[in-house]
This record gives sequence, structure tokens and C-alpha cells, in this order.
Amino acid sequence: MPPYAEDPQDVSAPKGVAERGGDADPGETTVLGEAADPSGRGADPEARREAFGWTEDAALRRAEAGLVRTLRPRAATSDLLDLASNDYLGLTHRAEITEAAAEAARRWGAGSTGSRLVTGTTRLHTRLEHELAEFCGFEAALVFSSGYTANLAVLTALSARDGLIVSDAGNHASIVDGCRLSRAETAVVPHAEPAAVAKTLAARPGRRALVVSDSVFSVDGDKAPLAGLAAACREHAAGLVVDDAHGFGVLGDGGRGAVHEAGLAGDPDVVATLTLSKSLGSQGGAVLGPARVIEHLVNAARTFIFDTGLAPAAAGGALASLRLIAAEPALAARARTVASTLHRLLTDAGLAAVRPDAAVVSVRAPGPSEALRWAADCRELGLGVGCFRPPSVPDGVSRLRLTARADLTDAEIERAVATIVRTAPACAVGTGASTTAAARTTV
Repeated sequence: MPPYAEDPQDVSAPKGVAERGGDADPGETTVLGEAADPSGRGADPEARREAFGWTEDAALRRAEAGLVRTLRPRAATSDLLDLASNDYLGLTHRAEITEAAAEAARRWGAGSTGSRLVTGTTRLHTRLEHELAEFCGFEAALVFSSGYTANLAVLTALSARDGLIVSDAGNHASIVDGCRLSRAETAVVPHAEPAAVAKTLAARPGRRALVVSDSVFSVDGDKAPLAGLAAACREHAAGLVVDDAHGFGVLGDGGRGAVHEAGLAGDPDVVATLTLSKSLGSQGGAVLGPARVIEHLVNAARTFIFDTGLAPAAAGGALASLRLIAAEPALAARARTVASTLHRLLTDAGLAAVRPDAAVVSVRAPGPSEALRWAADCRELGLGVGCFRPPSVPDGVSRLRLTARADLTDAEIERAVATIVRTAPACAVGTGASTTAAARTTV
């Protein structure tokens, strides 16, 4: 049985590596056929350096292509107008949210102290799970340390080596990695085409199958055709998995998410994942679905079983944000209004902006270096914007990515647009009016 099948304990040692036991030191793993040199310090220093020498060539190629990524630590407070983060509802710094996180840390400790199945589950975790499921319209929920690990859990624990996963070409990297780790056959279909999904499922009958898609795609902010995907799944008895990271908190009644908006929440053949780090302004992820699916994940999902539980502060902050969203349903509508206003003003100025379906506004750039320079020029004038370049984009098109936060004022929106237009590369202005994500070419 493969390591990512239903038995979470199947962690057989790779070929050529001996299991611990016998006379061996229990803290060591012995590689068969290797000389007994515990430190290896006798090896030639230059030869040891060459082990990772290839990284210098990789760094050179990235620099030549203008694709070098750098870390820029941010200050605790800043005058920078933020349109780069994923804090869609502007809750990260709300006093009631930060106080709830601090109180959780004071009461439960700085960390969760262990995996969820040992000591890492507190009453905060179970309360958050209950209220998330209730708010979004699902039977049950399970909290993870990140949205990334939630996606890995679903795709590895709900698939099989002889199964099939049908994945949209524009899906997030966490979905791509989950498909790879699942050991299932993965068929990548053209972006947002339910007919292609149905055709792929029909060509492989009798397989345990999942169809997986983002609800709102993180690059251009366009919505997936969830109703069409659900119809294709039901025609072929496949399960539907929706990553609602960018829909939750923004779409649906009061921010209940894209799955709820599509009328699919609570259906027995639908599972949703989401993050706690975007609309909720905290950290972590969750899976929502039928109770029997959640119970299976508790017993079979390796990123749940073997990962340290979400820190109490993150759980406490997320729970406070969830309750605030429920009490202030206008926040979701405001985020959508801000996105529409940004799009209208940018396209009126002659920039190629993609019409937003949620809170992400994408503005096309001529190329990677121009996008990087554009973002840097915006920053110099006090505006933070995202910069997406290959290989992070599925179509190879570089762009600025703007976050339409619910707490932005009309004056801040106008200032942001003026800065983007002022710093735009000459060849980016007048490139066309509004575009739609459907016009892009995915690879």
C-alpha cells in the first residue's frame, strides 16, 4: 500500500534504507552499503561544497530572467497603503480580533503543544470548527495549520492510487502538490470548462474520481463555474472539491462563500477547503463537508495526523473574526464594491484590468521586469501592490494584483488608482479596456 493511501501509518523506509531496530542506535537510520563514517568530515571540502553547487546556476538563470524573489520584512505599523495583502475584510488589526488572539494565547499558551490527536486540540479548535460549519452551511469542519495543508489532506486522503483527479489548469500550487502526492492519475483540463471535465470523466469510467477547482482563482480573481462542475460530477458519480480560499468572506450571503452562493453547501458529494488567513485575518485552514468525510480525514489525512495543531492565538483570532463577519454582513458586499470601483477606474484610465468576481483585481503588465519595476515605483509613492510573474502565473502573463479590502475609503481607492496610473509603463496604458479571465490562455 502506498504511503498516501488510506493507511496513514504506512511510512515504509525508502529502498536502500534500513528500518530502525535491532542493534542500531534508535536515533539513527542506516544507509545500506555505506562506509561507517558518522560525520563524513574526511571528505574533500570542495566536493562537499559541490553538493549544492547547482543552486548558483539556478540563481543565475532566475536573475537573467528577472524572476528573483526577495523577502522584505514589514514594519508593525506603516503609512503604506496596502493593496497587496489578502486581508480582504481588513480584520487583521481590528482591536477585538487582536485582543481575542492575545487572550487565547494567555489562556491556552503560545503553541498548541502537539498534534491535534494528542494535545493539540483545545476547546477553541472545536468551537471554531462547529461555528465554521454552521456559518458556511456544512455538516462538519476540521481545522488545519494552513490552507495548504488542508488541500493536501483532502486530495491525498480522498483519492486512491488507481483513482482519478480532474484539476483545473489555473488551480493553486497547493492543489497541484496535493494531486502529485495523491499518487492518483491527474488530468489537467482547460480553465473553467465544465464540458472538458465531463469529457475527461466519461473517458475514464468506473474510477474513484474527484474534480477539484479553486472557487475564485487567485491570479485574475475570476469565479469557477461551480454549478457546471457539480453537474459534470453528478453525471459521473465524482466528488467535487472546491478551494474557497478567495471566496469565503467575500461571496455568498454575508460572506458565506462561493460554494454557499452556488447552492452546493451541505451537499453529500461536495467538500470545501478554505483559509483562515484571508477574510478572517488570522492563520490556518479548514475542510468543510459531510461528517463521514471529516471523520475519515481525522483518521487518514497525514497533514492532520502528523502536523502540530493550529496555535491557540490563531484559532481565537479566527473565531472572533468569524463572529464579527456574521454580525456585520455588509463587509462582504463592501469588498466587492471596492473591487468593482478599482476595476472601473483603472480601465477608464486605459489599463488592462480583469473584471473581478470577488476581491482580487488583476492589471496586466508588459513583462516580468516591467511588472517588478511598476510595483516598486508604486511602493516608493506609498502604495503596496502585489506583483505576479512567471512561474507563479498559469498563462505566463505578468501582472499587478490588487486586494480590494472592505475597509478602504473612497479617498484611498482614488489615491491607489492615481498612483498605479502615474507609475504605469508607457506600453501598459491604452492596451485595452476591461478584459475577462476567460480570454487568457492557460497552459
